[in-house]
Amino acid sequence: ETARALEAPAGFLDRLRKVMDRNKIPELKNSAAGWRCVKDVWASKWNDRAYYSRRARGLKEEDLYMAVLIQEIVPAEYAFVLHTVNPLNGDTGEIYGEAVPGLGETIVGNYPGGALSFTVRKDTREPSVLAYPSKSVGLFGSGHMFRSDSNAEDLEGYAGAGLYDSVALPPAREERLEFGRDALTGDDAFLQEFLRNLAEIGLAVEKTFDSPQDIEGAFAGGHYHVLQSRPQV
Repeated sequence: ETARALEAPAGFLDRLRKVMDRNKIPELKNSAAGWRCVKDVWASKWNDRAYYSRRARGLKEEDLYMAVLIQEIVPAEYAFVLHTVNPLNGDTGEIYGEAVPGLGETIVGNYPGGALSFTVRKDTREPSVLAYPSKSVGLFGSGHMFRSDSNAEDLEGYAGAGLYDSVALPPAREERLEFGRDALTGDDAFLQEFLRNLAEIGLAVEKTFDSPQDIEGAFAGGHYHVLQSRPQV
């Protein structure tokens, strides 16, 4: 509540507009609402998930620093997360991934249910489905996403992903998912092509950074978007 009560520093919103314009991010139509979203992300440093996770690992509050990323939302038909080394078994020759209909917040925000989970062999590009999706709700929309970027992502032996809140402006709409009609579960040709394309993305990003990567991305209108990549913990 203390973080949410903060007032914007003098000139902050004007500088924010200039930076967004320079980076060709559509301007915020409601800068006051944008400031509220920034504060909501900051405040999530002290939500239950984050607080108890840090306390369990003995991290001090002052050890963690948080920035807020503001990104244009890709109106995703599907979102995905890739680990270029399988974190379940440490296999460096295998990519592990998860995918869901809609925006990726239902993966990283721990919404109830499971994502489509799969592996792809790097040498053969052969995909294997581990589990079909069971998320009951998908998030859909466009606009801006306000999300955390903290040094907790890079602290040795500690993964901070999913602990802090992401806030969409305008809020994403929830839709009840019907997997009987979805291409992920009803069109095997699409599924196989989709998974092989994700593997190619994972390999390209891993080669670019020359290290195992944790990648977030989206598929919309026939195009694949890499939204974020960081060293895999």
